[in-house]
Amino acid sequence: MRFLSRIFLFSIFYLLFSTFYSIPSFASENFSTSYEVTYDVLPSSVTNVKFDVRLTNRTSQYYASSYKIELGFEDFRNVKAFDEDGTITPNITKHSKGSTVDLVFNKRVVGLNNTLSFNISLESSEIAKKLGNIWEINIPGIANQDDFSQFDVVVKVPPSLGVPTYIKPYVIPQGLSQDTIKFTKEQLGKSGISISYGSRQIYEFTLSYHLKNSNVIPVQTEIAIPPTTNYQEVAIEEITPKPENVVKDADGNWLARYFLYPSERKDVTVKGKAYVSLYPKKQEISDADLKRYLEEKPYWETSNAKIKELAKTLKTPQAIYSYVVNELTYDFSRVETSKPRLGASEVLKQPYSAVCLEFTDLFIAIARSAGIPAREVNGFAYTENARQRPLSLVKDVLHAWPEYYDYEKQTWVMIDPTWGNTTGGVDYFYTLDFDHFAFVIKGDSSEYPIPAGGYKLKGEEDKKDVYVAFGTQVPSLSPQYSFNVDIPNNAFSAVFLSGSINVENAGAVLLPPKSITVESSYLLPKSQTILFEEIPPFGKSRISFGFKKTPLLTNKRVSITITSDQSIVKKTVFITPFALNKTTLIILGGVIFGILTIIISIIATRTWYLSVFRQKP
Repeated sequence: MRFLSRIFLFSIFYLLFSTFYSIPSFASENFSTSYEVTYDVLPSSVTNVKFDVRLTNRTSQYYASSYKIELGFEDFRNVKAFDEDGTITPNITKHSKGSTVDLVFNKRVVGLNNTLSFNISLESSEIAKKLGNIWEINIPGIANQDDFSQFDVVVKVPPSLGVPTYIKPYVIPQGLSQDTIKFTKEQLGKSGISISYGSRQIYEFTLSYHLKNSNVIPVQTEIAIPPTTNYQEVAIEEITPKPENVVKDADGNWLARYFLYPSERKDVTVKGKAYVSLYPKKQEISDADLKRYLEEKPYWETSNAKIKELAKTLKTPQAIYSYVVNELTYDFSRVETSKPRLGASEVLKQPYSAVCLEFTDLFIAIARSAGIPAREVNGFAYTENARQRPLSLVKDVLHAWPEYYDYEKQTWVMIDPTWGNTTGGVDYFYTLDFDHFAFVIKGDSSEYPIPAGGYKLKGEEDKKDVYVAFGTQVPSLSPQYSFNVDIPNNAFSAVFLSGSINVENAGAVLLPPKSITVESSYLLPKSQTILFEEIPPFGKSRISFGFKKTPLLTNKRVSITITSDQSIVKKTVFITPFALNKTTLIILGGVIFGILTIIISIIATRTWYLSVFRQKP
């Protein structure tokens, strides 16, 4: 009888980073292995994990005396193991990629079709986490799935968590309270497991921006602050110092503008909250506007021959996502070495040297070439282990991911091919998560605007400028605004009367489009509606309005009423003919007086000259 001292029957991709170990062919050929793994999540967020394993000998020539499991995580304790003959003392070895658990059986699996059942149990705090308002459970997929005759996973959660917000891959929960979720080997495929409970996540943030004018003339500059999008609502509670204005660009970014004198430095602090949802709101965009998101840009080389070929073959966002996930390999060495951005065409030549920017660039380039509007998102992404869900913009823990426009849903849809790759197959296409918080959107440009964390001065590159934490208090999302009317108190008849309305966002959230009505019982038009586009927090806008000419001899006090959904303002304008206007009479009197003075001066001077000319010697 041949002796098989140690069998490497499987490796498990287990939370936070993946660990691969090859399975010797003779092991999987000569032994059948079935698993049932139970994850029992407690209200304390500790998870009791139990592996029930059945090892069946397929030959009469080999037997197993030991077993090894590689765990890709560090936080576990109270490891216990048993086989049919009693307790097994596990030998645990920790290394850079996790831990190895060695078991020496009390009984050997000898003889054809003989089976040995054994189990391992442990506790871990890495599987389930309560993060702000959200519970997350993450169990990435198993390696070499075909080496198992059966692999079932059962996840049990406290009934108090309620109905799952999402389950990846999707299965129907069991039990009246939906507190038990079971996955079979076939349902899992190569995908990991990700389950979430809760409706919205709240983030609190403090961001620093460093500006300096090195020119000899004054300049106007701007910073990008986190905007409200179809996935998130942002409340900006403080900007110090206060900007000149905050405007919204074509991609939806909020840009705070500042004026800097020569050699002036400004350090800006922005504080606020973000309310992040799982599913995007509807966002209808015209075909004309969507054409902008098909254009070629630096790093998005849509005209590249290889990219055009891929676009013709792949055609759909899902196919492009799957290709990028499977084609590229995340290069962890690039994160620390700060190598330059490759872009879509170059990463196709170096597919083993990609970070989040390249995963994003390649998706966008292929999508745009295929006629699918796509753009880039930069921002904060929550992770607890950079091996599993890496962040490439390391100076301030930032991330990049793409989004595409879904014509059927009529909205932008965010995806993350980087994490789809590094988590070993967890779905980041059909459903994202609550862990992505957008700082900027890049559609018109592949390089601008710059997200928070990128406004650093020379010599201060390592300074941390991005602080994001989970919050529990829901931010106030009620918009507030104030407005004033600028119109003259006095006006001439027979000329156009014009004025303006100045609206300022006085609240912390985005002011939606507003209409303000201007009415007058005498002036024409008697009623007109002034429309305002969205105004970001700390932003302001000015819109002009006007009335037609009044009759020449109009001499009347006219009332004008300006009405919004929050207040009513009334203005009175005194309209007079040109000749009767007090200001005009004063000006006319001054002009006449001036003319008379000039005439008298000329006459007097001429008389003096005549007198001098007629004198006798």
